Amino acid sequence: MNPSDFNRRKFLGVAGATLAVAGFPAIVRAQDASKQVLKIGLIGCGGRGTGAASQALSADPNVKLWAMGDAFAPAITNSLNQLGKFGDKVEVPEARRFSGLESYKEVLNSGVDVVLLASPPGFRPLHLRAAIEAGKHVFAEKPMAVDVAGVKSVMESAKLAKQKNLSIQHGFCWRFAPGVREAYGKITSGELGRVISLYGTYMGTPPKPLQPGMKKPDGMGDVEWQVAWWNNFEWLSGGPILEQAIHTVDKIAWAMGDVAPIAAVANGGRAMRTDVGNVYDHYNVAYEYPNGVICHFGERQYPGLHGEVSDHIYCEKGTVVCPDMPMVLGPDGSKRQWMYRAKPGTEQNMYQVCHNEFFAALRKGETINTGEYMANSTMLAILGREAAHTGQRITWEQIWGANQDMAPDTLKFPDAFPIAPVPVPGVYKLA
Repeated sequence: MNPSDFNRRKFLGVAGATLAVAGFPAIVRAQDASKQVLKIGLIGCGGRGTGAASQALSADPNVKLWAMGDAFAPAITNSLNQLGKFGDKVEVPEARRFSGLESYKEVLNSGVDVVLLASPPGFRPLHLRAAIEAGKHVFAEKPMAVDVAGVKSVMESAKLAKQKNLSIQHGFCWRFAPGVREAYGKITSGELGRVISLYGTYMGTPPKPLQPGMKKPDGMGDVEWQVAWWNNFEWLSGGPILEQAIHTVDKIAWAMGDVAPIAAVANGGRAMRTDVGNVYDHYNVAYEYPNGVICHFGERQYPGLHGEVSDHIYCEKGTVVCPDMPMVLGPDGSKRQWMYRAKPGTEQNMYQVCHNEFFAALRKGETINTGEYMANSTMLAILGREAAHTGQRITWEQIWGANQDMAPDTLKFPDAFPIAPVPVPGVYKLA
């Protein structure tokens, strides 16, 4: 199966056992692998993609940015302008700058060894599957999908990557923050006893919001306009609980040892937004876990109001407070028992740590495959979103058994694609 033939619906349920095993690129198997150049392809050249490229270029002395692809050509130019500081480590002539919805295929065919996937998350399952099929190592930005079909596709791609000995690194960046890692290690190791409850927040502002009254320009296709404003449409972004606040959802999964939850009950809505998009602007979710543990999550995207990203994990022997100034308070929440102290000379930027570890593993010939928990954390966010949208208690089994698929993989810029209505609890149904 060629990447151009891939459709995630065809792939669901197929383990891919008949496909050839690829292994690591020859340059990584070379006698002196540290001196061989790894060629990087960037797919999705917006702010996060440019950041990922910067971190990848800083992670290893012998890498080159070799090819770039984005739905819109100006994004490539803007990204290159920001990456100019890397000098000859950026080698992307016009012939290796590809634009349009099919540009990911051209990047994959350009001779790259590693790809950075940072397009709108509605495209992530398609791009991940194509990259693994093409034999590339992958860094995939969060979230991994926006719907149930997409998560199932990611799980299958992760299985295929294992068969082909290909690495998949993830963009759940807080798992690479040294202080947060150390604090959460006290939870997952059992040092603080069992988790009793958790409260996590992600309260910020909407990225690139549509304004009330904004309409699609005459002569532009529905798909092109929605991709240009992708944060505002659920089939592309998954809504704010996936596109932004999934970091806190992932930390809930982390604190709970990445075990499956039982169910979720939630609410949410659009209190401030009046534009033509269909994403909510706030969610509150209660995740039920085994042994009576309830993990609460609060998210909102309101401009000009109090903002915070905060975790409080209440354990038998203390309370972990993160991510800023990670610390452990006593069981009564008063006396500080521990506080993170950075070791001199150690990298503290979590984005950079992520890429440092990724490229170090590639140089050693070691395979990183975090696909399973990448998919599970994404599904955990979808579970919370769907509980809010339906107004029902949704179980983990129900969400995995759903057939939700928000958009076909074959859309083109000129296509008509009506905006789905804003979900109304009691009316909206989980497919």
